[in-house]
Amino acid sequence: MAQQEMSFWSHLDVLRSALIKILAVTMLFTVAAFCFKERLFAVILAPQDPGFFLYRWLNLLSGPFSGGGAPDFHIRLINTALAGQFLTHIKASFCAGILCASPYILYQLFRFVSPALYADERKYSLRVVGGGYLMFMLGVVVAYFLIFPLTFRFLGTYQVDAEVENLISLKSYISTFFTMLLSMGAVFEIPVLCWLFAKLGFLSDAFMKKYRRHAIVIILIVAAVITPTSDVITLTAVSLPMWLLYEFSILLVRNTRKINMQKN
Repeated sequence: MAQQEMSFWSHLDVLRSALIKILAVTMLFTVAAFCFKERLFAVILAPQDPGFFLYRWLNLLSGPFSGGGAPDFHIRLINTALAGQFLTHIKASFCAGILCASPYILYQLFRFVSPALYADERKYSLRVVGGGYLMFMLGVVVAYFLIFPLTFRFLGTYQVDAEVENLISLKSYISTFFTMLLSMGAVFEIPVLCWLFAKLGFLSDAFMKKYRRHAIVIILIVAAVITPTSDVITLTAVSLPMWLLYEFSILLVRNTRKINMQKN
């Protein structure tokens, strides 16, 4: 049973305390990330390095078919604004701070909401929050190690003419990097939302199968909206994981529906 109701001002004090703690921890991680500039940008700029592990694997896999692997590449990043690198450093540090503090942020928010929930609601809410966070981080990992490097290598090396050299701005790189990580993290929430809707009885696997073609069209539209570029390669790289997540969600919803039927 939910705990005794608190007054409006008591709720406000608890929320203010939680927000102050969240801000303090986030700023602490942000300052730490800012101080370790070399390590921070070693991670962020790793996909720009031809020695990135994904590129080495692709070279090994394509070696037998291309006579020694894919050709090496070099993409030069440039800065065109006076304060561009400093502002990029601040932005990257803040994003890293939020990412590192995200478990504590979720803990504080759940701690604020949980007293108003019943025991069953608290249990399901904990599963949704925990599962949602894990899926979000999985999306970030997939974007970092797979989707962004493939996108960067293709677009960074694409040329309409050999005389036209690609000089990628640091601002463009960082913006695309964090946009893609955030977008794929959000996309990987699809199974969690489908599980929750199935648990509440709002969604069935039969419905998802019936409208699979409509879902594919929606996936392509969403992928076109969230991708920072308009090329087919990036669109495919983003939409394919979304489609696989949709198919996985059908299996998850089917299993959840069977469990609900057994309980009833």
